[in-house]
Amino acid sequence: MKYPASELVLDSKGMVYHLGISPKDIATTILLVGDQDRVAAISSFFDDITHQSKHREFVCHTGTYKGKRVTALSTGIGTDNIDIVINELDALVNIDLENRENRPGLTSLNLIRIGTCGILQADIDVHSYILSSHAIGIDNVAHFYPIAFSPEERSIASALDSFVGFPDEITPYCSAGSDILAKKLKGKNVHTGITVTSSGFYAPQGRSLRLGTRTSNVNEKLEQFAFNHHRVVNFEMESSALFALGKAMGHECITICLGIANRPRMEFSKGYEKEMNGLIEYVLDRI
Repeated sequence: MKYPASELVLDSKGMVYHLGISPKDIATTILLVGDQDRVAAISSFFDDITHQSKHREFVCHTGTYKGKRVTALSTGIGTDNIDIVINELDALVNIDLENRENRPGLTSLNLIRIGTCGILQADIDVHSYILSSHAIGIDNVAHFYPIAFSPEERSIASALDSFVGFPDEITPYCSAGSDILAKKLKGKNVHTGITVTSSGFYAPQGRSLRLGTRTSNVNEKLEQFAFNHHRVVNFEMESSALFALGKAMGHECITICLGIANRPRMEFSKGYEKEMNGLIEYVLDRI
């Protein structure tokens, strides 16, 4: 089938509409970051940079690190942006943009999110590395897609929903990260567990300012939740859609975050540029 112009949206140069890049601009290993400025922090480690572009909040640098071709790409904040990024990255490698038809075979990307997060366990210190074994989505992005979740994923989502007691309008979903990429990123100083992805920073993560929140006890409940050997370790805003959509399209997806707040201890980092650069170098060396 040919994808019509209204569905596969390209710019006047034939590039994907939001990212503003073409297939030749990206590697098959892509480091995803929320913050635009973090792209330059990653590419500062590259041996060379062969591509640089910026369109809206999407900054893209591609180069080599110790002989391996790598792309760093900013996504902005939230699962709505991840929906755009994953679909357009997949289109770059799996759709012939000129003919608007699927390419034969499948190109699988390695998509590694390097982010920041709030820690939900008192025993994990600020500036720790947090690796997501699973992502629980309390956003709604994956519900728009015909995704076949595994029995384990459905069980974790159902158990957490029953334990926490989210408002009726919220239906959590769960998607596991890539075992292949997780094995590369595990280490003795890396904490692994379930990540909860929210659709916002304030009330969706239990913060209460002038408007209040319907989820005032969500953090305490999440701290206590366990499923088999899994516990919830952090809150962030992108991984659920990354894992669910990326995996459904045939890509390997994982998230590793720097914890910059410990919610149970009510601590927040006083500055984490040095620690973030350490995490970036850790990831580059491991991949």
